[in-house]
Amino acid sequence: MNEALDIEQIDAGCLSDILGYEVSACSSEKVGTGQTGASYRLTLEAERGPRTLLAKVAAGNLEARARVKGGYAAEVGFYAHLVNQLAVNTPACYYAAISDDRLHFTLLLEDLAPRRPGVQAEGCSTAQAAAALRNLAGLHAPRWNDPALYEQTYLLGTSGQRSASSVAGLAQGAVVEFIARYERDLGTEDCETIRRAVPRIESWLGAEQHPFTVLHGDYRLDNLMFGESADDVVALDWQTAAVGSPTRDLAYFMATCLEPEQRRESERSLVELYHGELCSRNIDDYSFERCFEDYRRDQLQATLITVIGAIYATGERSASSDGMFLAMAKRSCAAIRDLGTLDL
Repeated sequence: MNEALDIEQIDAGCLSDILGYEVSACSSEKVGTGQTGASYRLTLEAERGPRTLLAKVAAGNLEARARVKGGYAAEVGFYAHLVNQLAVNTPACYYAAISDDRLHFTLLLEDLAPRRPGVQAEGCSTAQAAAALRNLAGLHAPRWNDPALYEQTYLLGTSGQRSASSVAGLAQGAVVEFIARYERDLGTEDCETIRRAVPRIESWLGAEQHPFTVLHGDYRLDNLMFGESADDVVALDWQTAAVGSPTRDLAYFMATCLEPEQRRESERSLVELYHGELCSRNIDDYSFERCFEDYRRDQLQATLITVIGAIYATGERSASSDGMFLAMAKRSCAAIRDLGTLDL
């Protein structure tokens, strides 16, 4: 079996074929509030194997799916072809399939309970941030400056995916609506920062990406699960998996997950921690000074993802999603100003 399945097609017989042992019964319950996909917890009756799994499938109408189908391909490709070559903590994947038109996909993943998801609007502790950055280095280091990554056409930023100009065009097309939607809550200073940042995205994305590696692309609290131990962090939602500058993930996490004062106090030590983790994984040609300068420049990742995510998400708009995007926008605008990103 290797076809994309809708949630209604995932039953006991289907799971028996996929898992290789008999599943006598299966029920599903929708979980989470994904913006570009739908997730379901499957409860299985079987004599062995996991008792629960997470099923992730496409969501929204076909027109909405067509706008994000590159993301569907990136996530399925990541689990099917790349994850075993990396040192980042992710859920185990039991099945990955996508339709030829990329409008339908299916992932069957490990259920990570009792780990708890981060909450974007609430932010995180500095200790949680440190654990997340150690995990991030495990993503970036193994394929550091590997030119073979550009042959993985399912990854964003490689041939066959949107160019810098088209991605920047999405942000440019969304920024007016984004500001109109959130202007009252953002305030004049943040709106002006966003207006100034968006036109710079094309030249930023189009510049040479060196060093380069595998990126998560949306590495933030809502896409991380935290366990009880300090280093138990698992990264989810790989629909923005890409090739590009590693500090895009670093800058995005720091800017969107930490409150401005908290970030200012811990910024240098956390970037040093991340850089030290790279060095411990044999990345020895990348100085801390270069890393911090790249970190400053790559703050535009937050503007790009926040604006596009808010306006083009296929999920239903809600007070919760608005709170998430507002927190991301406010924090990242402060980081852009603090770090002089637009002057680089």
